Amino acid sequence: MSTAHSSPVPLSSFLGGWARQAPAPEEADPAQPADSAEAPVAPDAAPGSTPPGDATAPSAPTAPPRPDDAAETPAADHQGDPGSPSPAPPAPPPLDEHVIEPADPRDFADDSGPQYEDEDFEEGDDEPATASAPTPSSRGLAQAPAAALSIPGAPAPGAGSAGPVPAATAGGPAGTARPAAPSEEPDPEEGLAPLESFEDRFADRELTWMDFNERVLEQAEDRDMPLLERAWFLSIFSSNLDEFYMVRVAGLMRRIKAGITPVRASGLDAHQVLARVTARAKELTARQASIFHDDVRPALAERGIEVLMWDDLGLDQRERLTRYFRHHIFPVLTPLAVDPSHPFPYISGLSLNLAVILRNPRSGKEHFARVKVPGSLPRLITVPGRELDASDPGSGCALIPIETVIGQHLDHLFPGMDILEHHLFRVTRNENLEVEEDDAENLLTAMEKELERRRFGASVRLEVENTISPFTRRLLVRALGLRDDDVFELPAPLDLNGLSELHDLDVPALKFPRFVPVTAAGLAAHESSSAPDVFAAMREHDVLLHHPYDSFSTSVQEFVAQAAADPKVLAIKQTLYRTSGDSPIVDALIEAAEAGKQVVAIVEIKARFDEEANISWARKLERAGVHVVYGMVGLKTHCKLLLVVRQEREGLRRYCHVGTGNYHPKTARGYEDLGLLTCDRDVAQDLTTLFNQLSGYAPRARFRRLLVAPRSLRDGLVERIEAEIANHRAGLPAWIRIKVNSIIDETVIDALYRASRAGVSVDIVVRGICGIRAGVPGLSENIRVRSILGRFLEHSRIYAFAAGGTTELYIGSADLMHRNLDRRVEALVRITDPTMVAYLEDVVTRCASDEVASWHLEPDGTWTRHIEGPDGQRLEDIQARLMSRARSRVKGRS
Repeated sequence: MSTAHSSPVPLSSFLGGWARQAPAPEEADPAQPADSAEAPVAPDAAPGSTPPGDATAPSAPTAPPRPDDAAETPAADHQGDPGSPSPAPPAPPPLDEHVIEPADPRDFADDSGPQYEDEDFEEGDDEPATASAPTPSSRGLAQAPAAALSIPGAPAPGAGSAGPVPAATAGGPAGTARPAAPSEEPDPEEGLAPLESFEDRFADRELTWMDFNERVLEQAEDRDMPLLERAWFLSIFSSNLDEFYMVRVAGLMRRIKAGITPVRASGLDAHQVLARVTARAKELTARQASIFHDDVRPALAERGIEVLMWDDLGLDQRERLTRYFRHHIFPVLTPLAVDPSHPFPYISGLSLNLAVILRNPRSGKEHFARVKVPGSLPRLITVPGRELDASDPGSGCALIPIETVIGQHLDHLFPGMDILEHHLFRVTRNENLEVEEDDAENLLTAMEKELERRRFGASVRLEVENTISPFTRRLLVRALGLRDDDVFELPAPLDLNGLSELHDLDVPALKFPRFVPVTAAGLAAHESSSAPDVFAAMREHDVLLHHPYDSFSTSVQEFVAQAAADPKVLAIKQTLYRTSGDSPIVDALIEAAEAGKQVVAIVEIKARFDEEANISWARKLERAGVHVVYGMVGLKTHCKLLLVVRQEREGLRRYCHVGTGNYHPKTARGYEDLGLLTCDRDVAQDLTTLFNQLSGYAPRARFRRLLVAPRSLRDGLVERIEAEIANHRAGLPAWIRIKVNSIIDETVIDALYRASRAGVSVDIVVRGICGIRAGVPGLSENIRVRSILGRFLEHSRIYAFAAGGTTELYIGSADLMHRNLDRRVEALVRITDPTMVAYLEDVVTRCASDEVASWHLEPDGTWTRHIEGPDGQRLEDIQARLMSRARSRVKGRS
């Protein structure tokens, strides 16, 4: 089978304004399948509106005409002297000069102006350029008359099984109570201070991320948590901070160097944010070191697991470690001298290094050398004679950092030299990729070249032992081009990422009790050694998956495997953002392609820090005959979608999966995520349309049960928030409950503030970045914000609205951030099964309740941990509750 390689699809083909080319509403769209011809068509953007996300631009005129606009625009619309002749249309090119050109963004974009571009570094700063936050009208949202709006996720009247939409609910899903707005209504905010008067209503993105990592650190401080889990949270804190510095802080530094320091929505500029981030980071890393040295390490020693230094060893142990050094470490090391003939060596990012000061005893001269700690060897070495006994884990073990062993044997590397001092140090570099996609003829090639440059990024942080001499410190700072403020002095051992190796120890008594996911209730009536028939179950009913409580391997993974092996399956289409190199998902796709099936993989090679791995297995897919599409120019494909087309007796049937998490078997065991397995005709048509957008050109596509970014997701959510305000004023049930990883988008936040000020109850459960304020008088008195961190990483996204008493609920891949709403392809799917809606509503409601252990966002912007109730009893662990519920399902089946 021939391999099909698709060039990146231009951003313009997806942002789809369709303003000039859309037919009149009554005209059928010949490009749309017949069963969706009646779906509502979004109107043209209002003239003069600012493009989505552009917080700085005033009301702008319609985009300037293109050179070919003359042929499209009526003569009466031309500006100029009366009676001036219309310009003649350009002559067509000769037939032998016909050229196929890439799509022009203006062929597909709205007429409201240029598309929103957030920041000049990938992932964006997620802040507008000015301190004044955008109002809905400045983002082109929610201020148009109700009749001018369409809800992208709504079914067409008469389409599918929903039936016609009543007049009172036009524009919304069937059954949703969305009253038509009266022609003259009082302003719900009359008498209230304008939103713009609350200058601090947006928390700074970087500082609120620091709050999140502090909550991770507080998990390590929790003495009720198993010891090795506490060590694991210490390592997570370090890993999080590393990535934050490699991307976010590196971006701040680059902006400052370039002189691009506008005031952000939080009211701070880049200089102020960097100063505050640096102070918080130093405070938190010092706190982390104290937790390890003063609490976790002594507690582990009491349980028989010791992390030792050289002075803690006996003579026999030192001798045995010396032999170990000679045989297993010394051959791998490479000392690098620094002198006029040996310039200061390149220090790779996040590597551990020893800075060594030596003296030549003959000349008396001092020299500097660097020794890199090999990353290919374990960070923690087992002390001989203190190995962990597999038959008796309780007997304990002893470990020592590898850099300690190397430091004690430097004389083997520099024979004849006097070792005056040595100090451990570690450098963090800018590892943000900057691919100019619009100029890249081939996105894959451009990404491969950029990956080669990544490791040579500028230095952004230097970590050193707090015993370092002033001379060596100055030498490193000068050689790496850093400031004194960029230096973190910490007690050894540096880089507590290495504590993850402690967590790998097989000591069950010091870890969370083992949890084995169960087969989802909708896939099997009872647990069995044989795999469930996923297709048969989906034909009977939709299936809701809640990972890791529901097994990924017996649901999504089995779905793909059965599709690959089933001779009746004709095609498989899937998005892949992150997955493991040895993924059974990838193997199944290869098997399907080799069996002659049509297989399409939308591979996002720009997935941060997985770029190289994604390129590797994408090449493997191509060689097997899979049609690989490397995303879209200017957008990351972040949605989690899977579509299987199967030939059945009644004709072709499409089986779908829409999820909130990656198709990654390993992370599926540790990430809390949701998924929907369905054969629903509307969802199938939506996925077919979206995959056609991702692999081809479909600027006029419409959706029934999906909200899709970057076109309709923000507008759809804001519209539903505004509907809750109208419902509340009409005396109907009105509330909003949202569960996301991050919320920073100012337009959505302002809409939630308006809902709160109108009296609508708003509950938000957010794991990480949180730019919204809660409980502020006159602004957010009806907003409660909670954060849950636990054994599993809370990763699902749920958007629930009371909708007048018939809950409208979505799940999907999108967080409330600029990058998700403007620069990624995201999808939310509306859940329609009443049982599923009730379950998910209960999950998000309980997560936000005062009965569950969580962090509460206070009006002053601080977070307070609540783990005990007023009676002193420990509050409920929501993850423990869901694990218990999963186990009880297994017992009920037996």
